[in-house]
Amino acid sequence: MYLRKSLLITFLVTALLMLSLGVVVQAQDGWNLTDAAAPYKGVEIKAFFLERPGYVAAEQMIPEFEELTGIKVTWDTTPYENSLEKQTLDFTGGTAQFDVVLVDVVWVGNFGANGWVVPLETFYNDPALADPELNLEGFFPILLESFGTWDGVVYGLPFDNYSGLLYYNKCMLEDAGFDGPPDTWQELYDTYGPALTKDGKYAFALQSKRGETQSADSFMRMIWPFGGSLLKDDFTGNLSSPESLAGLKFRQDLMKYMPPDIVSFDHDETVQALAQGQVAMITEWSAFYATLANPATSTITDCLGITVEPAGPAGRRPALGGFSLAVNASTSPEKQAAAWLFIQWLTSEAKAKEYAERGGVSGRTSVYSDPDMLAKFPHYAGLAESWEKYGNAVFRPRFPEWPAISDVIAQYGTEMMLGSISVEDAVARIEAQMATILKDYTDGLLPKLQ
Repeated sequence: MYLRKSLLITFLVTALLMLSLGVVVQAQDGWNLTDAAAPYKGVEIKAFFLERPGYVAAEQMIPEFEELTGIKVTWDTTPYENSLEKQTLDFTGGTAQFDVVLVDVVWVGNFGANGWVVPLETFYNDPALADPELNLEGFFPILLESFGTWDGVVYGLPFDNYSGLLYYNKCMLEDAGFDGPPDTWQELYDTYGPALTKDGKYAFALQSKRGETQSADSFMRMIWPFGGSLLKDDFTGNLSSPESLAGLKFRQDLMKYMPPDIVSFDHDETVQALAQGQVAMITEWSAFYATLANPATSTITDCLGITVEPAGPAGRRPALGGFSLAVNASTSPEKQAAAWLFIQWLTSEAKAKEYAERGGVSGRTSVYSDPDMLAKFPHYAGLAESWEKYGNAVFRPRFPEWPAISDVIAQYGTEMMLGSISVEDAVARIEAQMATILKDYTDGLLPKLQ
């Protein structure tokens, strides 16, 4: 199914990167950032950031980059819910408000196919701009492929990177007689759920607020480990398969061990439910470790446990999410070069450890093999294991039509959880609307890339 295509794309991308790196390594001797930036001294660039720890980390590092280069970096901090629309309006209006573009894993197809971002080979094949230590192979392959690459072209470098993890309250589990977290979803349901749901507290919370949280963090999280998927190879729907239906029905059953208002839980509510001892376990993005491990925002810091997401009948298929940084194709050549130098520096191996220590989630493999970092950040082992062994490059499709499909799933997925429509009827309606959205693919008018 998707996996075979994903592996083929990975092979092609790797081959492309190796060829590109051959050029980069031959960059002139003595390259340094200050000299490379000299022609752009005084240029001001603007980056698109979110309200998350990784962006705060970047903001703290910017003064060093400005001092080294003379390039001025400003940024716009926007809630995620408004980020796609805001950037799309900038692209389509040709206003070039942002020079450094933020690309979600599910936007890379849209941004790349529309020519809104610059292929990065423009820069890393230029000896004057390419750091010989760039080392694209130093990123986790699944991150570079999923977040920054479309149709074999690299458009962005991984910046703010996530995998789904199981966070749990060790003290609550021990009090209930468990010596560790559940290994499988079925074990969570059969054993942990009844034992931990009592006295106004609940075993589990699955963030399910209508929107991308419902479609990606709740709905998609349940179909993959049960052997399901959104689409077949021919781009027709696969939600009505027995495996996909099994995952969605399991989610309905699991709700009896969740807070009753779970359909209104976004990420903050879910994280705080664990942090304040309301629930025993959550599956959430790796980026929320900083909140859960901070005594100022969490009451369970001494009881916090982290591991990979539970396995389903098809094994472990954890959520995959994150962003890359790219260069706006509509901005001036000078700003494009300055933006590239900033992205290259911020995501470099040389700055990866500092970025991580400040609260960011680096995509560089070197950080996750550093003994000091593994001791300081106990969730790193599960995070690296997830990316290396279980990462699912098409956890959410990366083609331009995903936002429209996401809206459909968010509507019927929510109604499904509220009990106003059956799982089967909801799936039938989603597949009917997907067929319309994806008609150009099934009719052969567009290539079937994901």
